[in-house]
Amino acid sequence: MKFDNPQLIKYIKGCTSPYHTVDTSLQLLVDAGFTELSLEEPWSLTTGNYVVNVYGTTLFAFHIGEDYRHSLRIASAHTDFPAIRVKPNPITDVKGYTKLNVEMYGGLIQNTWLDRPLGAAGTVVLKGDNPYDVESVLVDTKRPIAIIPNLAIHMNRNVNDGVALNRQKEMLPIIMMNQQGSDTTKSEVDEWNTFLAEEVNCDPSEILSYEITLYPVTEGILVGTEFDFISSPRLDNLTSCFGALSGIVEAKKNKVDGIRCAVLFDNEEVGSRTKQGGAGMLLPNLLERVYRSLGLSRDDMDMDVARGFMISSDVAHGLHPNYPEKNDITNFPVLNGGVTLKQAASQSYAGDAMAIAIVKGLCEEANVKYQIYVNRSDIVGGSTVGSISSSMLPMRTMDIGLPLLAMHSAVETMGACDQEQLNRLMQHFLGDE
Repeated sequence: MKFDNPQLIKYIKGCTSPYHTVDTSLQLLVDAGFTELSLEEPWSLTTGNYVVNVYGTTLFAFHIGEDYRHSLRIASAHTDFPAIRVKPNPITDVKGYTKLNVEMYGGLIQNTWLDRPLGAAGTVVLKGDNPYDVESVLVDTKRPIAIIPNLAIHMNRNVNDGVALNRQKEMLPIIMMNQQGSDTTKSEVDEWNTFLAEEVNCDPSEILSYEITLYPVTEGILVGTEFDFISSPRLDNLTSCFGALSGIVEAKKNKVDGIRCAVLFDNEEVGSRTKQGGAGMLLPNLLERVYRSLGLSRDDMDMDVARGFMISSDVAHGLHPNYPEKNDITNFPVLNGGVTLKQAASQSYAGDAMAIAIVKGLCEEANVKYQIYVNRSDIVGGSTVGSISSSMLPMRTMDIGLPLLAMHSAVETMGACDQEQLNRLMQHFLGDE
């Protein structure tokens, strides 16, 4: 597979929920020759390339070279993104309009979601022979089924002065007209379950639960007089997932020694404190399982962790030309300026002087452009999974990412040249000795 901009846009199109990010990524790796493993079965590992689907929304891929102990390198990213999630019992009617009761997932910029056609994607869980034998089925409408209409300026003359949107009132999407014109809140086993049943080809009574994300159906596109930009939903953080995948595929291609891993965590946008998130024991447990299966000890793993390295990739705040004062006065990444090394004295971004030096050296070896991001001292920035996951697996770690404009908007903007730089770094990091 080519890891270029057209393939990035195609990848993002397929990754409409964390479940679909894992499914799309898994298929990409299987097609590249990786062997799928199950958490529920014993592993018998040797030199080769493997991938694990972890609870549907996290992915763990790894390459084992002939010399297992040569080096341990890990690239991480996250599969989730700010979005709108459908609640249980979601149907409510107002004067004939059927609406969905929803909640916000992560820190999305709410007004950017107004007036955008929204599709629905995620998983539907169906009854089995017993309570533990249930079936999870992916669903993606691949078409708009909802929209959150703005209020006309004639009814809100101050709208251009800024409007605070109430999440429970103004952020509910409409999905259809109810010909009965009633004002009711209906049970879950109603229009919504009937709709989901049609999408997955089952009877509504078979549906036990679901986890459904609403997403903008807008597709990524090149923008600018010289096509300098990519405008797309979900650049945060599918750009990093795409880069990590390019690196682990390169490790397989080059048959490098050591153990090289790519882990795509879920739930970064809500704190990572889940069984499939970076704030848990998932990564240490999976890594220990790899070492045990290779006949290596916990001491072997601890020594390799101590001399290993992890790159945590998540997007960074590019300098906004309309708000240049929002960035630090000397450390401000720009679009098409290359990979961003993210630093913070608070350790909201992982890294120390040694880690910074290592990644700079890797960039120079791979001819990758890099720049530095530090928050303005009077603005609290975001955080990411790097510091969290490295506290659970005490490995030297550096946070990096691509600079974006409008991070957490329904549609974000990146430099069209930057993905190649990230891919090149990941391919060098995971795919070279």
